[in-house]
Amino acid sequence: MDVKAILFDMDGVLIDAKEWHYEALNRALKLFGFEISRFEHIHTFDGLPTKDKLKLLSEGSNLPVELHDFINAVKQKYTMELINERCKPRFQHEYALSRLKEDGYKIAVCSNSIRKTIEEMMEKSELMPYVDLIMSNQDVTKAKPDPEIYVKSMKKFKLKPEECLILEDNKNGIKAALASGGHLLKVDSVYDVNYENITNKLKEIKKMK
Repeated sequence: MDVKAILFDMDGVLIDAKEWHYEALNRALKLFGFEISRFEHIHTFDGLPTKDKLKLLSEGSNLPVELHDFINAVKQKYTMELINERCKPRFQHEYALSRLKEDGYKIAVCSNSIRKTIEEMMEKSELMPYVDLIMSNQDVTKAKPDPEIYVKSMKKFKLKPEECLILEDNKNGIKAALASGGHLLKVDSVYDVNYENITNKLKEIKKMK
């Protein structure tokens, strides 16, 4: 069965935004005397939605639960400021998505971020014209590492898991991708996301049949 859709994670895959989320969340947390270390950010919090990060902080560092909504709102405000300052088009991604679109593939962005953040990043990076579907943490009841976001995307495209290739970079996203039954292309950074690497993976999948 041929692959018909490419499902992209966003942070660390299409947008080099991991540092922005770390910076924005710490700015919000510092208002109340809390902070996430870089080690925690990479090894514990990477790829999780902000609300899940705050739950972990309440469990491990006694962050008051009643502050969650306020910190989340402030963090989103800081994130939007950083997107406006730093998010720029990246030629290799524009080229990859435009070629994949020409080749007839459906394209989805499936991220643990909120929809407004995803849309803003897609607009600023000039990738929105190539995207057929956006799935955010607001479209699911369970965020990654649960596979719900990918399973729902596949259903919206009316495709089977084996007809979908998923690009992911972090452990929570990789768990979600594998659990969904889709094919996985693991990338280490946004620099690995290019037309050549994606088409090589598609050729590899074809040979597996």
